[in-house]
Amino acid sequence: MELLEIIKKVSDTIIENRDYLTDLDREIGDGDHGVNLARGFEKIEAELPKMTDMKPADIFNKMTMLLMSNVGGASGALYATALMKATAYLKKTETVSPNDIVAIWDEMIKGIQMRGKAVKGEKTMLDTQIPAYEALKSAVEGGKDIKEAFKDALAQGEIGMNSTKDIIATKGRASYLGERSIGHLDPGSVSSYLIIKTICEELNK
Repeated sequence: MELLEIIKKVSDTIIENRDYLTDLDREIGDGDHGVNLARGFEKIEAELPKMTDMKPADIFNKMTMLLMSNVGGASGALYATALMKATAYLKKTETVSPNDIVAIWDEMIKGIQMRGKAVKGEKTMLDTQIPAYEALKSAVEGGKDIKEAFKDALAQGEIGMNSTKDIIATKGRASYLGERSIGHLDPGSVSSYLIIKTICEELNK
């Protein structure tokens, strides 16, 4: 099943980048972003063989539960909330069209905004996700297939991720640094970018 293959690759990517994400977080945060996320995705990867006959909504629900119970810190709550929103949407549909993917991502972002009480421009994962989502939405509405749309999303997500280097953090532990947070990438924006990049690469194989 293609969805499970993508989830496996996303899990691999986060696990492989555990130290990189942790080092980024050590510079401006608690120093646990990579360690925490990798722990959650290791649990997800271990459970994938049991998900082969599950519907997408059930797969996302299982991932939500695994992240909530295994990932500490803000990142676990934010990513779990996003997956919970995806689960709720998927329960209402039998198919997953490009328009559905746009709607699901929109719901996920709303969940992150609600849980993190953040908006774009505050040095968070939203600085990657919102530009990427907007590019995907524009591409799908313009008639591009999902593979090409994700290429557009990846390009804008990368720009958004890199923009966090120039933003003063106002959320989380990084906000304690004030102007000293300038010059550092936000770890959540980087993990979001890595996830989008992996999905894009898998779709375009």
